[in-house]
Amino acid sequence: MTFSIKSVSWDDPAGEALRVAMRAEMRERYADRLPPGRDEPQMVVTGENVVWVGLAVTADATAIGHALLRRHGPDLEIKRMYVAPAWRGHGVATALLDAIDVEARRFGAPRVILHTGDRQPEAVARYARHGYQPIPVYEPYLGMPGAHCFAKSPPS
Repeated sequence: MTFSIKSVSWDDPAGEALRVAMRAEMRERYADRLPPGRDEPQMVVTGENVVWVGLAVTADATAIGHALLRRHGPDLEIKRMYVAPAWRGHGVATALLDAIDVEARRFGAPRVILHTGDRQPEAVARYARHGYQPIPVYEPYLGMPGAHCFAKSPPS
């Protein structure tokens, strides 16, 4: 069960496939909170302002996890953190967060911020274990039911 984290471009097909899988899972978790006529629970993320995309891949190049960093003012924001269900509990999320720490230092970000929802308790727990602290909800998530926001200064 070995894997590694590699940097890829925003338009990498394996990265896009994992983002599609994440959107499907989030649609299920938050279906009753979606506005009429909308099937996306999160804000749209495009390649604009993305500075890093990380992909967790197995030895045979199967993509099993994804995370990206985008600029949010002076900070970097984690978006689309996702681990394929069969690989949860195998350290993939921790490896992605470790890679994010490295990239945040490389980019000189004062802190890394993120938004997640109240129906993702496993994500909330993972971020807390990795040193992220709760912060006030920030734009564009103000007024979003169940929004949780966190921040962490990259380790030196």
